[in-house]
Amino acid sequence: MTAVPGAAAPQTRRRPGRRVPVALLVPAGLGLLFLVLPLAGLLARTPWATLPQRLTAPGVLTALRLSVQCATLATLLCLACGVPLAWLLARVEFPGRRVVRALVTVPLVLPPVVGGVALLLVFGRNGLLGRWLDGAFGLTLPFTTTGVVLAEAFVAMPFLIIAVEGALRGADSRYEEAAATLGASRWTTFTHVTLPLIAPGVAAGAVLCWARALGEFGATITFAGNYPGRTQTMPLAVYLALETDLDAAIVLSLILLTVSVAILAGLRDRWITSP
Repeated sequence: MTAVPGAAAPQTRRRPGRRVPVALLVPAGLGLLFLVLPLAGLLARTPWATLPQRLTAPGVLTALRLSVQCATLATLLCLACGVPLAWLLARVEFPGRRVVRALVTVPLVLPPVVGGVALLLVFGRNGLLGRWLDGAFGLTLPFTTTGVVLAEAFVAMPFLIIAVEGALRGADSRYEEAAATLGASRWTTFTHVTLPLIAPGVAAGAVLCWARALGEFGATITFAGNYPGRTQTMPLAVYLALETDLDAAIVLSLILLTVSVAILAGLRDRWITSP
C-alpha cells in the first residue's frame, strides 16, 4: 500500500479489558507499596494535635529560614554558572566536550559525603584554594553559611545544567540563525532570542535545583558542619532531632515532604507524561 503524503501516522490504541500478567502485577504492586508505605507511615505518625506549636518553634523556624535562604542563594549561583555552561555544551563544538559533560554529571552519582570531603580539600584552610583565600583575604568558607551555599550548589547544579541543555537542544536554532543574519551579536542573540526560547526549561531546572539544594545533607554536614542558626538546615535539624525528639523530626520531615510534593505537582506537565 502506498502511503499518502502528509497523512498522519496511525496511533496505537490500547485494547480495553486486556489482562495484566500476574508476573508483572505482583512486583509492580510491591514496588508501589515499598515507595508509598514510608510516606504513609510519616503521615500516620505526625503529631497533628501539636503541629501548629511545633511548626512555630524557634528552632524549626530558624532551620527553615536558613534552608530557604541557602537554597535560594545556591540556585542563583547555579543559574549564573550553569546556564552558560549548558549553552556551551549544547551549542559549541570543542575538544573534550564529552569529558566535560561527564564531569558535570559526576555530582549526580557521587556520594554527597564524598563531595563534602572534596570541597574541604579545595576550600578548606589547607585546601588548594582555601589556603590562598585565607592568606590573601582572611576568608574561611568551611563551617560557615557560605559553605552551606557552596555545598548545596555543588550537588544541585547538574540538575539545572541537564534541564537547560535539554531545552537548548530541543529549541529551534533557526531563530538564533535569523538573529545573527540580521546583525545581532552573540550576546544579544543569547539574551533576546535564546533565553526566551528556553525559559520554561530554565525555570524547571531552577526549581529542581532549588529542591535538591533544600534537601541536601551529606555534603553540607561534611563541609559546613551542624551549627544551629548558622549551618543547621532542615535536613540537619531532622538528623539532630531524631536523637532527642522524634515528633520534632517527623514535623521537620513533613515540611520537606510537602515541599517535594508541591514541586512535583508544579512540574508534572513537564516531567511526567501521561497518556
